[in-house]
Amino acid sequence: MTDDANAPWLIVGLGNPGPEYAANRHNVGFMVVDLLAERIGGKFKRAQKAQAQVVEGRMGPPGPENRRVILAKPMSYMNLSGGPVTALRDFYKVDTAHVVAIHDELDIDYGVLRLKIGGGDNGHNGLKSMTKAMGAEYHRVRCGIGRPPGRMQVADFVLKDFSSTERKDLDWFVDRAADSVESLVAEGLERAQSVYNS
Repeated sequence: MTDDANAPWLIVGLGNPGPEYAANRHNVGFMVVDLLAERIGGKFKRAQKAQAQVVEGRMGPPGPENRRVILAKPMSYMNLSGGPVTALRDFYKVDTAHVVAIHDELDIDYGVLRLKIGGGDNGHNGLKSMTKAMGAEYHRVRCGIGRPPGRMQVADFVLKDFSSTERKDLDWFVDRAADSVESLVAEGLERAQSVYNS
């Protein structure tokens, strides 16, 4: 991994395109990159070389911790995320270790964040597709959504909107996830983990 402060970061929110999916649990990654785009004052536009929407800008305080970032939302469906992400990584010449995937995580309680680099996909189709396309050594911001209640199927659970109870804390959760991404990019994984991993 390069230590070059000018090396760009590719920050990918995982989700499914289309208004019918917008408020689903599976789309929390899109929600986080939408907020990050708002924070850097950018608007998503269609990428030239990939099936994705992107915003280019800078993140972090002025000075040595300020970083060039590309925020991205793959416009393929979740299980095909690897193609657009790899195309963007290659087009913008981003080191795989500077790729960040923001995604929903079933095995973590709702509202809990965990940051890490590398590892398995834990049955998450977006991660599975990314890992198959470019290897596993990218960062993950894992946004806990908890397990489905009762006998509800996982696929049904992740493609449902957040419950009314969950929605009360959703803005706070998305805001904290966005903060964790900014910390990761500016200060590194260990520092971000020490503050945001719970």
